[in-house]
Order: sequence, then structure tokens, then C-alpha cells
Amino acid sequence: QVQLVESGGGLVQPGGSLRLSCRASGSIFSINAMGWYRQAPGKQRELVAAITRDGSTNYADSVKGRFTISRDNAKNTVYLQMNSLKPEDTAVYYCKTGIFRNGGIFGSWGQGTQVTVSS
Repeated sequence: QVQLVESGGGLVQPGGSLRLSCRASGSIFSINAMGWYRQAPGKQRELVAAITRDGSTNYADSVKGRFTISRDNAKNTVYLQMNSLKPEDTAVYYCKTGIFRNGGIFGSWGQGTQVTVSS
């Protein structure tokens, strides 16, 4: 079992920045990939960004060039730096860790953190 603790969400104006953090504990030996999904009201949950243990990354087209995912393996922590935020980035952001396969992460979910982009 993996436990995930997220932090860093909040309210930001368009064009602003936020950094999300997610620390994993428990059965961390099972973790290969770490990443972030998001779900906006009335929409399906989607993968925003993922990073594997060797540093390979995947991004949704909508965030490429604005968001950067990174991880600190020693701290079992993944970060999502979000710049140039847009109102359409408003969503609950969920950390997920596990195995990266077929374009998604299979494993454990965090509890979610709200990101609201609004003036």
C-alpha cells in the first residue's frame, strides 16, 4: 500500500504560477512512475504529466511548455510546476503513482488538491 500526501493547490490569477507536491510513503518499492491527473467539473479525469524513475516524461498537449514535472527519488516526491496558468486549468489535481503503461499510470491515487485559476 502506498500513501500519498499532496500540497500546493490554491487560487491564482490567470498568468500566475503554482507548484504542487506529492510525497509517497509505504510500499514505495512498487513505484516506477509518478504523475498528476486532473478533473474539471463535468469532464473526465485526464493525465496531465507523468515521470518515470529514469526521468522520462509525458505531458498532455494542453500543458506542454507551461507545466514541468520533476521528482526527487530520495524524498519519494513528485512536483508539478505550473506556469502561465489559464482558467481552463481549473480542476482538482490528483497525484498518482505506480506503473506507467499504455499512456497512463496504474497504481495509487492521492486525495486531490483544488487548483482554481480566476481573476
